[in-house]
Amino acid sequence: MASDEEDQDRRKPRSVYGVGDEPDARFSLANERTALAWMRTGLALVAGGVALTTLAGVADLPVFVDVMAALVCLGGGLVAVSALIGWRRVERALRLALPLPAPRILVGVGLGIVVLALVFSGYAMFEALQR
Repeated sequence: MASDEEDQDRRKPRSVYGVGDEPDARFSLANERTALAWMRTGLALVAGGVALTTLAGVADLPVFVDVMAALVCLGGGLVAVSALIGWRRVERALRLALPLPAPRILVGVGLGIVVLALVFSGYAMFEALQR
């Protein structure tokens, strides 16, 4: 049977699990749940972008909608990458008994939502005035 130290040596990524001491499992699991929630958000953005571009193709909407769909998909990918980076930062801080880092993803997602809302609102008003 492997010892705890041998198990720890096998855990990946080493940049996270190879430093500091093992934190309380509740905190590590909460950090993992948060990262998974952000992953679901990123996946929802990608799915929304795919749905939008599919709708644009079926309804013969302008290329603008496809471009916005692509941007939404890319945003979803950025959210997923940011979730991984955030998980790593927090897990290392827990293991090293450092203060938890401030979340970076919140501002970007919030601004992205505001920009998308403004762009799509402007597009809807432009289309309404063209009729």
